Amino acid sequence: MSKSPTVRATAPETLWLAGGRHAGPAPQQALRENLRKLKAEETIHDFLETENSTEADGHIFEARWLVDEAVTVRARLATDGRDHVDGERRWTLAAEAERPWDPAWPSPATMFWPEKSDISWDHDIVAGLRLQDVNRLPQDDKALRRLLKDAGRHSWSINIVVHEAMTPDQRGRLPLARLLPPALRHRVVEHRAAPEQLQAVNWALYDLGVRVPRGGAVILPGTPARLGYEEQDFTVRSVFLDGSEPTELLDKVVRYAALPWPLPEAAEEAFTALRQNWHLLTLEEELAHARALVSAYAEALDAMTKSRDRYREAADLAHAALAEIKDFQGTDPSARTEPRQYDGHARHQLTKTFQRVADSIRARSK
Repeated sequence: MSKSPTVRATAPETLWLAGGRHAGPAPQQALRENLRKLKAEETIHDFLETENSTEADGHIFEARWLVDEAVTVRARLATDGRDHVDGERRWTLAAEAERPWDPAWPSPATMFWPEKSDISWDHDIVAGLRLQDVNRLPQDDKALRRLLKDAGRHSWSINIVVHEAMTPDQRGRLPLARLLPPALRHRVVEHRAAPEQLQAVNWALYDLGVRVPRGGAVILPGTPARLGYEEQDFTVRSVFLDGSEPTELLDKVVRYAALPWPLPEAAEEAFTALRQNWHLLTLEEELAHARALVSAYAEALDAMTKSRDRYREAADLAHAALAEIKDFQGTDPSARTEPRQYDGHARHQLTKTFQRVADSIRARSK
């Protein structure tokens, strides 16, 4: 018997999500110093650091800032405490704005990580991939297939495979990320295939259901695939790697980023934690939270009081019903020589008592 597919939550238009790896020890130190700097410069309003209760030696950072001078963004970055490949540590970042996300807004990653420094924080979740650089595909076919499979199935980023029709010059080797809107620069992984790798790359992409044209590019569907994704809509026949702006490819990346995204499990957890475990409250939000708690406690107390009174009323009515039953049957049936006769009024009173008990129980159960 087949199991029904898992229904995944879809990321709202207000959400920005990214995941990656930090190369080197103590990522929290780099985050802490940069957040202090950004707060002093009034780039962000405030930030908060707490321990990650689910990860030993993990940390959580929350920050709040404005975009377009009026839209509040709340963001939460979590680092785990485990060293992965080459001592790297994973991080997840979820940010939510008060209105649908605009790609022209600053990248939330730069509100936590230092944008220009020697700190290597911009590695993708999939080991060996960079978020702001060109990733040349391995020459070994087996390693190439494994890398593209992992990128297509495990990365949260927008993965683009570009085939070089001929070896590009220095301008053509510049990364695509520098031309993207700010909010997309840390959500894209650019893979480059050398001219002779076309056949091997398309063989590796076969399981993902896409192929890259000679001298062109394709955006991978991701896992789970974005809703509305069609390969032909996110394939570019020709990409000129001569330093000019690849307008068609850039437009398709922006369109792809706007597609509804069924969240992978870990991404959904990051989104849920942002909404449910938020601690960086303003004074107004703390007062509103306190009022809500007081109101909830008052309602609970009122419900408990009413429930107690209803139980007491039901018990009194039940005792009354039992007394009338005893009166109806007589206190000593063995002493009676004839069936006791009751008029209609007595039977009516007994029926009313039972009805009151029943009504009380129904009211109590609502």
